[in-house]
Amino acid sequence: MLVILDGKKISQELIESLAAERQTLPPVLRLGFVLAEGNEASASFVRMKERLANKLQVVVLREEIHETAQAVQAVERLVKSTDGVIVQLPLPAQVDTDAVLRAIPPSHDIDAENPDTRSRFVRAPVAEAISEILVRVNFSAAGKKAVVVGAGRLVGAPAAELLKDVGANVSVITHTEGSLDELKDADIVVLGAGEPGLVQPEMLKEGVLLIDAGTTEDKGRLAGDASPSCAEVARVFTPVPGGIGPIAVAMIFKNLFALARLPKN
Repeated sequence: MLVILDGKKISQELIESLAAERQTLPPVLRLGFVLAEGNEASASFVRMKERLANKLQVVVLREEIHETAQAVQAVERLVKSTDGVIVQLPLPAQVDTDAVLRAIPPSHDIDAENPDTRSRFVRAPVAEAISEILVRVNFSAAGKKAVVVGAGRLVGAPAAELLKDVGANVSVITHTEGSLDELKDADIVVLGAGEPGLVQPEMLKEGVLLIDAGTTEDKGRLAGDASPSCAEVARVFTPVPGGIGPIAVAMIFKNLFALARLPKN
């Protein structure tokens, strides 16, 4: 039986739980964002997160940057004045993204972005969202074949890490490694390529658990990597929009609250 996952409904349930948890935390919590100056797409994503922050009584601080030294300094300032920091990717081409991400200490790394300390205290929100989905649909990934399409910092890499941790046999496909032919016998597929309509139903195994996190704007609308018709062969399908995205946004605040509970030096 097909389950088209209602990410908005799950997100609302998580938010209600987070609102209750918020009452047990310090009266003032602050969340910092570093984003590219003049990048409207990044600004739009931050505004979406700000709306939820307001609901959960979290103060948002943001700094817009255009070069590496400025970005590192912005991270350092926000670490001193907030409970958690997110570097909203992508950064401008001239910015050394790794250097900026390495400036986030584990105690403030909400998105688990620092490549040296990733997942020390929290998992990336997308990984947390995938874990939540597996629990919600009662799916054990242990011993299953999982294919992750894309190896990006925010989706592909953390998704592959999470699936390995829960016992799946994981392959990662990129433009230079692997083949989409591997999808045909995969029990779990996670998409994070950012290429609308990349995956069609005939490429998938009947009964696959299909998590589409490849959100892209296409002709003025949000689209996933999977054609909507992939729902015809999937056991579980996360649509775009309204699938894993809202769950991952809620997980940002789950991570913030976890970091806020860490002992302060």
